[in-house]
Amino acid sequence: MATYTTEIASDRLISDNPIHQRLLKAYIAAKPWIKGDLLEVGCGEGRGVEILIENSDSYLGIDKIQEVVDRLTEKYPQANFKQAFIPPFADIADNSFDTVVSFQVIEHIKNDRLFLEEIKRVLKPGGKAIISTPNIRHTLSRNPWHIREYTTRQLKELCLGVFEKVTAMGIGGNEKVWDYHEANRKSVNKIMRWDILNLQHRLPAVMLRWPYEVLNRINRNKLHQQKGNAVTDISHEDYTLEDSPEKGLDLFFMLRKG
Repeated sequence: MATYTTEIASDRLISDNPIHQRLLKAYIAAKPWIKGDLLEVGCGEGRGVEILIENSDSYLGIDKIQEVVDRLTEKYPQANFKQAFIPPFADIADNSFDTVVSFQVIEHIKNDRLFLEEIKRVLKPGGKAIISTPNIRHTLSRNPWHIREYTTRQLKELCLGVFEKVTAMGIGGNEKVWDYHEANRKSVNKIMRWDILNLQHRLPAVMLRWPYEVLNRINRNKLHQQKGNAVTDISHEDYTLEDSPEKGLDLFFMLRKG
């Protein structure tokens, strides 16, 4: 059974479509750089497995949820999957992979520097890692599932402390994408007006997760009802890979070892 939360956007719920397509774009944007032995850290529901394995010699996906790992193992017998809590990347040898990808994961990791150090450790010399994470400049409310979110400068400084070369890009979009984002922003702001005590920033994250999920789902369904085709017609082609990370809803970084 798939996990249909607002944090793990579904490819089957129509109201999730703009978010699903935005997350899918990262895989499509990364595809030209995928080669050799590939590790995906935080493969989740397997949104991009089919895209990634086309350009790789081997694929290993790791995720913390055993049920997800079991389901993906059955669905993709040509790939490998492993359950793990990270970091560190236990039982993965140094210099093992030509490419590592990790999309929308680092914001969930308490020790983000160790996370990057582990990615570098398992990369072969000259190998590349590609990561994505929300651009905090466009975040609409506190996400209680995230340990932190980054500005371009913050993420670049963190990555340069570990990797020799960092290329900062972003996942942006066309007018359709930004119109949806603006409608979403206005809708979220209406909800946030009720938070007169600023509880979203004062309460512990664990106390906010249930109301965040409920209100986020209500909001997405409302936008679908109001916007109709503006929600359903957005595809990954409406999202763009931007040379300037500041133009991105998500930050999209390429990291090189050696």
